[in-house]
Amino acid sequence: MLPLERKQQILTWLEEEETLRISEISKRLDVSVMTVYRDLKPLIEEQKVLKTSNGVTYTPENTVVSKNCSYCNKPSNTRFSVQLIKSNNRVEHTCCAHCALLRYQDIEQKVSQIICYDFLKETTISAKIATFLFNSDLQLNHCQPQVLIFESMKQAKQFQLGFGGDIYQFEGAVDKVNEVMKGKGCNKSII
Repeated sequence: MLPLERKQQILTWLEEEETLRISEISKRLDVSVMTVYRDLKPLIEEQKVLKTSNGVTYTPENTVVSKNCSYCNKPSNTRFSVQLIKSNNRVEHTCCAHCALLRYQDIEQKVSQIICYDFLKETTISAKIATFLFNSDLQLNHCQPQVLIFESMKQAKQFQLGFGGDIYQFEGAVDKVNEVMKGKGCNKSII
């Protein structure tokens, strides 16, 4: 295995396990401890890993929370933003439910929780139990197709009576946004 491949393998293990002993890395890679130290040196210098007393620990790539959407790069510090919490406790922010659903599809296996805000009450809810309203007549500065989130089906239906649109539960919303987008990039609509 080439040094570059060993470094990538070490990063992969650390991303999954967070901390490893030098002797364990040596054993897994079937190389000497000195080879492991040589492989780790640039990773430590690049601050990708942190040396501990008897091993190394993973350093998150970005400890600063980005204020931009992880899907379309628009500002994500609004009441419409959605947070995808990954299994490794990293948090990704999206500007709206549309981008959150698309990003979820991309990294579904890594997501442990999705937190969003109810459109009417601005209370925090889990997206997996929320109701999603697509393409209402109320036009906001959202990515298209516009998706609004409601805590309950009843609220979504009442809003739908006044502003139209189509209602979906979480899995149906993921399928619908992917069907509409068909692999295209995010269409940012600014009104």
